[in-house]
Amino acid sequence: MSKSFVRIVGASLIGTTIEWYDFFLYTSAAALVFNKLFFPTADPLTGTLLAFLTYAVGFIARPIGGLIFGHYGDKIGRKRLLVFSLLLMGGSTFAMGLLPTYAAIGVAAPVLLTVLRLVQGFALGGEWGGAVLIVSEHGSAERRGFWASWPQCGAPGGNLLATGVLALLATVQSDAAFLAWGWRVPFLLSGVLVLIGLWIRLTVTESPVFLDAQAKAAEHAEPHVPVVEVFRNSWQRVLVTIGARMAENVSYYIITAFILVYVTTGLGMAKTVGLNAVMIGSAVHFISIPLWGALSDRIGRRPVYLFGAVTMAVWAFIFFALLNTRSPGIIIVAAMVGLTLHGAMYGPQAAFFSEQFPTRVRYTGLSVGGQLSSIAAGALAPLIATALFQRYGSTLPVSLYLVGMCTITVIAVLAARETRGRSLAEPEPAAARVAA
Repeated sequence: MSKSFVRIVGASLIGTTIEWYDFFLYTSAAALVFNKLFFPTADPLTGTLLAFLTYAVGFIARPIGGLIFGHYGDKIGRKRLLVFSLLLMGGSTFAMGLLPTYAAIGVAAPVLLTVLRLVQGFALGGEWGGAVLIVSEHGSAERRGFWASWPQCGAPGGNLLATGVLALLATVQSDAAFLAWGWRVPFLLSGVLVLIGLWIRLTVTESPVFLDAQAKAAEHAEPHVPVVEVFRNSWQRVLVTIGARMAENVSYYIITAFILVYVTTGLGMAKTVGLNAVMIGSAVHFISIPLWGALSDRIGRRPVYLFGAVTMAVWAFIFFALLNTRSPGIIIVAAMVGLTLHGAMYGPQAAFFSEQFPTRVRYTGLSVGGQLSSIAAGALAPLIATALFQRYGSTLPVSLYLVGMCTITVIAVLAARETRGRSLAEPEPAAARVAA
């Protein structure tokens, strides 16, 4: 493997880690800080629900970002859009660290927070597809599952970094100091991280598969409107992508976001218990993702993905049973195993989805399909889980909700054909077509 390719993988991993750090920092803060500082109410769960509503707004902006970034990424290249997305994400997160709270400016505080969350979501909607493709389109078909899974590691890497910083501050500071100013430190740190990521990302080269497709299109003077083409010719693949992400998205945000609500509000334990479980679980998740990706290169994308969806449906019940023991060690195990099973879906996902679409619309199709699912899955998962727990006082409805999402994912993956070994240079990958 050439040094230049390793640099491309490293740049994608570092870039996505920083982007996810910014995005997940808000997730953790919504459960621990924003409910008190920006949405103060008499009922802690109601304040948390309001905080998660602004969290969900970021997901609503993601498909818009995916549509716009994907369209232009398929027209002018992957690299330029990746640089722009990093600047948008970092700038909005840094600005969050400077926001006055509700006590200082009243209702303007949550309004400004919501606007910045929209910018975050817009940027992340364009980031994921480009980061995945810049690696997938540089690498070989034989090991694409493994190499394309590394940008996926940016999610647990960013979550690990965000949760770790918050856990450290919560440990060394009193609750009063953390609420007064300590929570701002991780957001302001984003400015430094973005500068590092930008410097690294500017060193990568454009995707050769994209450049070849662009040159061929120019020779034939073909009209190229990716956003129209993907819905006209590849709408089945978009549906497969949406369905395949349902269990993956919902399970991830229940394990990493709702756990913070349940451990603190439902079980009455210290916030560090949930933070430590997510932090250690994210470290294991980081390691497991490339292993699942490599396994998909050997036995196929579908078997690995289906294993993750089916076992997650079972774990939906075991997970909360372990949390209810109130043992910090067992709670950590619950998060570790849950995120490892999640990796079986998330690891092969980058290669699996990339192989679904032809080059001309790959960035658009991958981004739109991936991000549309984020509204129905990721955006609503903590909100629905919190509302179900508040309404019924039990985690059983939350487990059943996750089982329903796993069922949708199993159906979607069964509807897609195996794509392992598919050449991304093919104009129309026939094997990637949805089964009739």
